[in-house]
Amino acid sequence: MDEQPLDCLVIGGGPAGLTAAIYLSRYHLDIMVVDGGKSRAAWIPCTRNHAGYPDGIAGTELLDRMKEQARRYGTRIEDGQVTRIEKRDDGLFEAEWGSGPVVARTVLLATGVTNRRPPMDEQAHDDALARGLIRYCPICDGYEVTDKKVGVIGTQERGRAETIFLRSYTADLTLIAPDGPHELEATDRQLLEEAGVALIDGPIEAIEPGDEDIVIAAGGQRYSFDSVYPALGSDTHTQLAEMLGAAQAGDDCIRVDSHQRTSVPSLYAAGDVVLGLDQISHAMGEGGVASTTIRNDLAEKRPMRRAKTESSVLHR
Repeated sequence: MDEQPLDCLVIGGGPAGLTAAIYLSRYHLDIMVVDGGKSRAAWIPCTRNHAGYPDGIAGTELLDRMKEQARRYGTRIEDGQVTRIEKRDDGLFEAEWGSGPVVARTVLLATGVTNRRPPMDEQAHDDALARGLIRYCPICDGYEVTDKKVGVIGTQERGRAETIFLRSYTADLTLIAPDGPHELEATDRQLLEEAGVALIDGPIEAIEPGDEDIVIAAGGQRYSFDSVYPALGSDTHTQLAEMLGAAQAGDDCIRVDSHQRTSVPSLYAAGDVVLGLDQISHAMGEGGVASTTIRNDLAEKRPMRRAKTESSVLHR
């Protein structure tokens, strides 16, 4: 093991982690990003909410550009999934992901979340996602389904909330319960009825993407939609925080202060693992805050003073 510790190990190569990496490298810190390659940003066929890209940009291209920018300033990016992390008696963190352990003075968790998918073939799902037949973020792309025929897979409060959010984009909405009859509170059912939302009881028997539409079979009937939103929730990747004993918030996210510090000294968190807002810009903002906090916390322990170079001496 190389015992020369990194200034910061960034775990997660999505918008939060890569933004932090760009900042940290430009602070002249020695950092590494370990990226499991599962950022939800890569799912986005084209985001049109990201400022500065009026024609939109594919999620994969955005991530590639961010990686290139981070590497330009010295960031090392390793592919892998961190499976073990601990804080040693000397205050350093030790993490391992298959390429041998590494030690770091600080760690930033930007591990994100995973959306729960509807029951269908994985390749068919990914193809439908790329073509906009399946969508996961009405905040990001509700505009794209304006006045279209939209289905929402879900029930209870989550299904009701997503459907009502989409109601400001289209009047043609159907809420489909995935596993059986709808489980809706009377007030939720009334709200959906007042909004003109059709309700279909499950279970869903099949989801079949076509060339121009996506068909859901449920209750012996087939229903065609322009796009479908699964409102099935998500799973937050807090396992590494749990290994270190970091406190969690009530929504199964990592609890942080206003500067992205967790309850464990020298451990920070940013992005959807902190707040599942599902917004690239928000994750990037938290990455910027976290990186500056990390730099300043490190500077309190050891002054950061750039050594004089021959050039600087000659120009005095």
